[in-house]
Amino acid sequence: MRDLLVLLLVCASIPLIIMRPWIGVIVWSWLGYMNPHRLAWGFAYDYPFAQVVAAVTLASLLAAMFMGKEKLRAEGSVTLCLWLAFVLWMNLTTLFALMPEEASIAWSRAMKIQLISFVTVFIMHGRQRIYALVGIIVFSLGFFGVKGGIFAAATGGSYIVWGPPGSFIEGNNELGLALVMTMPLMWYLRLRLPSAMMRWGLLGAIGITALAVLSTQSRGAFLAICAMGAFLWLKSPKKIWTGLALVVAAPILFAMMPASWHERMATIGTYQEDGSAMGRINAWHFAWNLAKERPLIGGGFDTFTPGLFQRYAPDPEDFHDAHSIYFQVLGEHGFVGLGLFLGLLISALLSGQGVIRRARGDPELEWAADLAAMVQVSIVGYMVGGAFLGLAYFDLFYHLVAILLILSYDVNAKLAAAEALGPLAPLRPGVPTPAHLQRRG
Repeated sequence: MRDLLVLLLVCASIPLIIMRPWIGVIVWSWLGYMNPHRLAWGFAYDYPFAQVVAAVTLASLLAAMFMGKEKLRAEGSVTLCLWLAFVLWMNLTTLFALMPEEASIAWSRAMKIQLISFVTVFIMHGRQRIYALVGIIVFSLGFFGVKGGIFAAATGGSYIVWGPPGSFIEGNNELGLALVMTMPLMWYLRLRLPSAMMRWGLLGAIGITALAVLSTQSRGAFLAICAMGAFLWLKSPKKIWTGLALVVAAPILFAMMPASWHERMATIGTYQEDGSAMGRINAWHFAWNLAKERPLIGGGFDTFTPGLFQRYAPDPEDFHDAHSIYFQVLGEHGFVGLGLFLGLLISALLSGQGVIRRARGDPELEWAADLAAMVQVSIVGYMVGGAFLGLAYFDLFYHLVAILLILSYDVNAKLAAAEALGPLAPLRPGVPTPAHLQRRG
């Protein structure tokens, strides 16, 4: 039954994608983040729905561009240039990969994500499309947050919460980070909902999702949610209410967690005694040693293998995955790749700050300023949690960068249009013309 439902929903979306290519980005995001086919047990489980949707979306986009119904829109920026440079560098390092066959598989998956992310930048303009994209991300990942939180509450947090099998977020650590990155977007939608009942409902969903994050028992996700909470308070326009909510929720959530959870979190300060933590440090030394020998190009995609650990790891027998977005990029793409990746992270945050600065104070652009602030919070969660998790190519991060680029373009376009109108008379006597509509001297 689930297989047929997923198939019917995807088939029903195809005509809509043909008419409006941007809907393809929405459907692809739903398939990529929620992985509904992985919740089935029949033919749909392994069927490449996302590839089919991506192919139809690209074909529809090309046709729409040819007929003049759609055009690619973007503006040059440091963030976009760094992003493009990083993608090109990943292609270059793949040519010299130490594990060519494994690297080609990982490269293919990463480039598919990058392609759709760039399509997002070019066609998802306008408030309606951005709302739809943010909404589908929240729905898709929030589903696992609410589901996992309810499960944790029902079992007293005695069991670890996992993500959908065969996906980027299958592991408890990966799911925890993905949910941390989703919570600020949930908070943003809550600010924009028209109904008080809906706002309270989404607030409850955020609390349940926070419980799911803690119940993944991921130490990286725990640090990320702490950093995210602090930055969320800093970015919130209603700091008193936000701070009150955080102060009330934190002790309640902590009290709900079992003793095993508190014992595991306590190992953060005693990592030298924890085998898992020391294994991660061994993997980080591996990446550093490999990058020192191949400083420009690293080892290429999927270079964290038992065979290469024999050559570069301090403890050759203690094999671990990268367990860090930073050391993952360093080991696979060298110091140049790490520099581009770090530049992209920092530039994205600065781009969001630029959107906030230009849009804040304009009632018609306040939504963009609020969204940019929450995307910044999500990226901070990614930067902190990602320090302990190998998700350097996680599509949600690149979608967040795309959203910031879209917001920057749309805000600049609207302000430029207002500037072109010149000074206007006040809207009504005694009310000054908004600052963004006044001609600048």
